Amino acid sequence: MLRQKISQKINFYLDDLATPVGKLINISIAILVIASAVSFVAQTYEISEITRHRLNLLDDIILGVFVFEYFLRLICAEEKLKHLFSLYAIIDLVAILPFFLGAIDVTFIRLLRWFRILRLIRLVESKALFVNKTEDIAILLRILFTLFAIVFVFSGLVYQIEHPSNPKFHTFLDAFYFSIFTMTTVGYSDVMPRSDAGKLTTVIMVLTGIALIPVQLGELFKRLVQTANQSDRDNDIMKNSVCSGCGLSLHDADAEFCKVCGTKL
Repeated sequence: MLRQKISQKINFYLDDLATPVGKLINISIAILVIASAVSFVAQTYEISEITRHRLNLLDDIILGVFVFEYFLRLICAEEKLKHLFSLYAIIDLVAILPFFLGAIDVTFIRLLRWFRILRLIRLVESKALFVNKTEDIAILLRILFTLFAIVFVFSGLVYQIEHPSNPKFHTFLDAFYFSIFTMTTVGYSDVMPRSDAGKLTTVIMVLTGIALIPVQLGELFKRLVQTANQSDRDNDIMKNSVCSGCGLSLHDADAEFCKVCGTKL
C-alpha cells in the first residue's frame, strides 16, 4: 500500500505543473531538453576540442537523467502497457535510444538525438501551463511550437545526412534555412541535397509542410474569427443597453440595472 502511494505521488509530480514541486521537476526537464538542443546546434560549428568534449559530457549527463526519468515513469504508471505505447512514452523512448545503441551505429544515434526537442510536447500540451492565458494565446503558442519543433527536427536530420558529403550544409543554420524554404514550398535552388537519403528526407519534409502548415494556421484563424464574432455580439448587447436615466451605455452584457444611477435597463 505504501509503495503504491509513493508511486502515485511520483507519477503525479512527473506530470504536474500546478504545484511548486511539479513545476520544478517539469521545468527542469524542459531546461535539459533545450540545453541538449543548444548543444547539438553548437557542435555543428567550428569549436575547440575542449568545448566539444564538455558538450558531449553534458549530453551524456542529460541522457542519463532522461533514461532514469523514462524508467521511473514506467515503474510508477498504473497501466504500464498503456503507458508504454502512449505518444509521450514513445517520444521519450526515441530520445533515450542512443543510450542503448551507443555501440551500434554512431550515424544512426546522431539522427535520433534531434528528436529530443519533441519531448517538450508534454509541457506545451499541459493546460496548467496556460492557466493564466486566453485560449487563443494558448493555441497560438502550441501552433508556433509545433511548427518550430518539426522544422528543428528536419533541419537536424538533413544536416546529419548531408553534412559529411555536401559543403552546402556546413552548419545547422544552413540546414535550418533550407528547411524553412522547403516546408513553405518556396524552394531555394542554391542548396540542394545530394544523397538519396537527403532527397527522401526533403520529400517527406515538403509533404509534412503541405499537410501541417495549412491545418495549424486554419485552426488559428478559426479561433480568431470565433473570438471576433463573440466580441461583436457582446458589443451589440452593450450598445443596446443604454440607461434611460443617465444615458450611460458602458454596461456589462448581462447587467439589469445601471451601475451609476440604478435605473432598470
